[in-house]
Amino acid sequence: MRLPKFSLVAAAAMLSLLAACSSAGPTAQPGTASGPGAAATPSSAPPAPSDGPSPAASAPGPGADAAEGDAADDDVAGTIVRFTSDDAQVDVTIGEDTPAVRDFLSMLPLTLDVEELSGREKIAYLPRELDLEGTPGSDPEDGDLIYYTPWGNLGFYYNASGIEYSDQTLHLGTYEASRDELDRLEGPGVTIEVVRER
Repeated sequence: MRLPKFSLVAAAAMLSLLAACSSAGPTAQPGTASGPGAAATPSSAPPAPSDGPSPAASAPGPGADAAEGDAADDDVAGTIVRFTSDDAQVDVTIGEDTPAVRDFLSMLPLTLDVEELSGREKIAYLPRELDLEGTPGSDPEDGDLIYYTPWGNLGFYYNASGIEYSDQTLHLGTYEASRDELDRLEGPGVTIEVVRER
């Protein structure tokens, strides 16, 4: 049986192409060795050590100082949040920079109802749960603003006597207000807003 002429030519071309590829071996990218146990070639050898650090390693990028400063400026500890009713206002100083605190601040401004709870605290329910991941619990004291995770409420503690550490009680900040001021804060339509950022 005779094969057509073009088939023989195509087969010969393919064989010569395969032969050329196999004799050249695998190609290596510059700066890398090829194959298992391959010896380093001049193009893949590491650069020779120099007497000093390279300029790129020793000089910070153009925005390095600004980026470090921005990270420090992003800390929300020290932010002042004001709770205002018709008869009173109470300022809270944010104590720590935690995911729960950041999430709380991201919700502001808000308007909530503040009510009494058990002769210990004034509470207000947030419209949604806060991000709790990575936020430690606390041992609340009088003058603490907390977030109670099971109920999703804020709490102004004024009588924390006998209340111990709990992972469910997250510290948000501290306030200085008398019991009378807290009583006057109680009621519907209390506005909450950031009045001074750190």
